[in-house]
Amino acid sequence: MESAKYVSLKISKTRWRPVSHSSLQQPDIFATGSWDNEDNKVSVWSIGDPGSLGLEDGFEGDPQLICEHKHDGDVLDLQFLDQERIVTVSSTGAVTIFRHHQNSQTVSVSQQWPRAHRYPCDDAPGTGVACSSPEIVTVGEDGRIIVFRADHEGVVRVIENADSSTLHAVTYLRTTEVLTVNSFGQLKLWDLRQQNNSPSQVLSLSGDRVPLYCVDRHPNQQHIVATGGQDGMLCVWDVRQGNMPFSLMEAHSAEMWEVHFHPTNPDHLFTCSEDGSLLHWETASPSERPSFLQGECGGSSSMTSRSAMAPAGGNQSVMSAWLCGDPSKSRLETTHMLPSQTLSVNSLDVLGQCLVCGTDGEAIFVNRQVPV
Repeated sequence: MESAKYVSLKISKTRWRPVSHSSLQQPDIFATGSWDNEDNKVSVWSIGDPGSLGLEDGFEGDPQLICEHKHDGDVLDLQFLDQERIVTVSSTGAVTIFRHHQNSQTVSVSQQWPRAHRYPCDDAPGTGVACSSPEIVTVGEDGRIIVFRADHEGVVRVIENADSSTLHAVTYLRTTEVLTVNSFGQLKLWDLRQQNNSPSQVLSLSGDRVPLYCVDRHPNQQHIVATGGQDGMLCVWDVRQGNMPFSLMEAHSAEMWEVHFHPTNPDHLFTCSEDGSLLHWETASPSERPSFLQGECGGSSSMTSRSAMAPAGGNQSVMSAWLCGDPSKSRLETTHMLPSQTLSVNSLDVLGQCLVCGTDGEAIFVNRQVPV
């Protein structure tokens, strides 16, 4: 990525504002959060009109800062709740909803739960947030899972001592279920309808308990989950089968901070790392049909025992390319998306053909022509 916006802040999180499913438009607004700076900020950026592409490789004029707001503590996670609201978790333990006023192009605090995550005598950093509007779920170093509802003052639910170690990330598996990853290399499923405070399922890495730092689920096949952690390995899990990862792939030479399936073309997956790299993973099929229409992995394996359900609307039993036992048969290709650099790539997000990432080198990179 030759084009970068230098912002004089270490960027901890980058997220695209969602676009409506009915429109085919590319995203044009993203938000960032910063960390390890004297004054941290939540900022909203525009990449302008995608119709005026100036460069063939997808990079062009710098993103423009639209508005920003001071953020107490480091922004340790950030998600859009909807088109106007952004939720952050802070190193102070606070959970905050910011509102982006598009008429006046300003950002204000619309709601805050100070010290939501805490130890008995001290603040505990919040580490992850997942949103399913109006519901918000956060996790933290205190091992608690907290459920909030936007426009609702109190806390809806707290799962105390959900974990004896640090919870690093959370994502929705289904509307009533969330997944968490922790410092012991465990992946836990929680059914929020159940009143007991125990996970409905626990999966874990065997051998060394390598801390897991990030998690994402396949957008069409919710039983397929990807995680990354301290050892830089990419793990793919099938939560319906067994309690260990289905496959482990060498990805990065240092901590993996984020993993994301492409939201509409999940044969593509993206990871970023402390080692300064951002990888684009693609499961290539022999005929260029998407993998969820392939009966087999890469055409050379007939493993259908772990066949995955087709996306909604299909009734054929098919196999996801991510669940091939042998990665060589699934023809997994990886591409480096950034020029070599030494400082950590902390966060990435991908939507449509647009990718954004933020680094400890105080840079934001945007690519508008990701080949997906």
